[in-house]
Amino acid sequence: MSYQLIHQLQKKAIPVVQSCRVLQVSRSGYYDAQRRPAKPPSCKAGVHLKAAFADSHQNYGTRRLVSALEAQGIQIGRYKAHSLIRQAGLKPVWKRKFVNTTDSKHNLPIAENIRACQFNPGAPNVAFVSDITYIRTGWLYLAIVLDLFSRKVVGWAVAPRMPAELVCAALRMASSGPDRSL
Repeated sequence: MSYQLIHQLQKKAIPVVQSCRVLQVSRSGYYDAQRRPAKPPSCKAGVHLKAAFADSHQNYGTRRLVSALEAQGIQIGRYKAHSLIRQAGLKPVWKRKFVNTTDSKHNLPIAENIRACQFNPGAPNVAFVSDITYIRTGWLYLAIVLDLFSRKVVGWAVAPRMPAELVCAALRMASSGPDRSL
């Protein structure tokens, strides 16, 4: 901005040396700015960048956006794309990766449902249910046992793998509680 002011003052017959001294700008910096070619406005690139970002469902980062724009015939550098993204306030939303931990298509025997959807027992410690789930903190499995009457966790176990011992440990914890017999 100060270089433009010095240029305007020079047109009004004020010497460059004096203008640079008052504005505390180096003369070599002013002359260097005069020799640099004017940058074309990046509005076109910004509009196309926003459109490509929206088309990606707000997933693409700078590398993918630059590739998408190159496919459209628009040349833009990665760092320029980064600054345009920052100026526009665009932030990519990362999709969580789905990890399938259950194999439903197996030939193993399936236990019979002896509760037959009767999930409201009349007293505590009469009916229990259990489940195993994967916790996404690396590889961690959790086995829990719930009392159907109180809906409280009465036994649990955690392990990095899913062996039969995981479920047995949760059942042991549930059976060792007060007034429980599984």
